[in-house]
Amino acid sequence: MACKTKKCAAGAKKRGTKKKKIISTEFVFYAPEAEKVSVVGDFNDWDPEKHPMRKFKSGICKKKIQLKPGCYEYLFFVDGRWCIDPENSNRRMNPFGTENCVLEIGDEVIKYC
Repeated sequence: MACKTKKCAAGAKKRGTKKKKIISTEFVFYAPEAEKVSVVGDFNDWDPEKHPMRKFKSGICKKKIQLKPGCYEYLFFVDGRWCIDPENSNRRMNPFGTENCVLEIGDEVIKYC
């Protein structure tokens, strides 16, 4: 699975209120030959500079991003090329005639929507 989630607390707790929960989603992509890998999507205005991924010696790249519950489209940007997530078969056509990967973040779990 290319994305994992967990809850983390955000903001101050006020008396009599619950802590606000923000989902931390981990994107994972295998790119042993790549120099630079980023995760891009509608959550960061498709900007490859906003979420560069950390590359490990094994060739696996990872990035955790806090996302609110909702449905998101994303791709990986690998050395200047747009790449789909091979672990996510749920796709949606984009205006460029190719596909974006689709991910739904819920309160507890993720689903490919």
